[in-house]
Amino acid sequence: MGPNEILLAEPRGFCAGVDRAIDIVERALSKFGAPIYVRHEIVHNTFVVNDLKAKGAIFIEDLDDVPPGATLVFSAHGVSKAVQNEAAARGFQVFDATCPLVTKVHVEVAKLAKEGYEFIMIGHKGHPEVEGTMGQLDAGIHLVEDVEDVARVQPAQTERLAVVTQTTLSVDDAAEITAAVKRRFPTIREPKQQDICYATQNRQDAVKMLSPEVDVMIVVGSPTSSNSNRLAELARKLGVDSYMVDHPGELRPEWVEGKTRVGLTAGASAPEVVVQEVVARLKALGAVAVRKVDGIQETVKFPLPKGLRLEP
Repeated sequence: MGPNEILLAEPRGFCAGVDRAIDIVERALSKFGAPIYVRHEIVHNTFVVNDLKAKGAIFIEDLDDVPPGATLVFSAHGVSKAVQNEAAARGFQVFDATCPLVTKVHVEVAKLAKEGYEFIMIGHKGHPEVEGTMGQLDAGIHLVEDVEDVARVQPAQTERLAVVTQTTLSVDDAAEITAAVKRRFPTIREPKQQDICYATQNRQDAVKMLSPEVDVMIVVGSPTSSNSNRLAELARKLGVDSYMVDHPGELRPEWVEGKTRVGLTAGASAPEVVVQEVVARLKALGAVAVRKVDGIQETVKFPLPKGLRLEP
């Protein structure tokens, strides 16, 4: 017996930073023609990356793989100063698709570093956003991934210390780690506005609202997507079985068998077209009704870089 009803989280899927990043690659392809080189996956989503590859984008990790004179796009996660400087030295035409909310963290780090600050960064080791933010400085930025790390971190001084956060973390986990940082370093400087982005916060809040109403939660998102993983984790913490799918073929019938209501949401890099394919798959498994759950309406939009506004 399949599910009876699908409850769609609101908001879900693309955020303004992801919309802008994809738009930058598509406009660069329109304006300059294929190929356009993109350092790292533009956003962490398999469907989006494959769609852009089909249109002529080439995804690379090493700037050695970009030919002279090429057009290069930096991914939404941001890059280190070293990557920026190397791209400039090689003379590429660069368009920076770094999410403006990540850029805000980079600007804060650069500004406070000039004032002699060191930094504690809360984030996941190896994530490109963390590498980009930590790479704004040559030294003096220390990564903590959990509360245990906070006890071990050894800044060179504690008079001028500031905390920054990866933008796509669990809001609750980040608050817990921040509290531990403040206990150890009571005078640490916090950002004026929290670093976790509005879209991450809103999607997590929607899962919190939806979880008591459903028997199982399906999150549309790719395995590399930090904010998608956090949504699935959050639902589990709230006592709901939760599964992440990159495409509808990954959805297993036994997950929803005997369940009355299925919650469905999507990470900030997951397109609505895949959400609707998952809805169709759930309907094929017996779901008869689809209901949107009221949530925050997002109206944020970020401008495109100069040189990519297409002439009418």
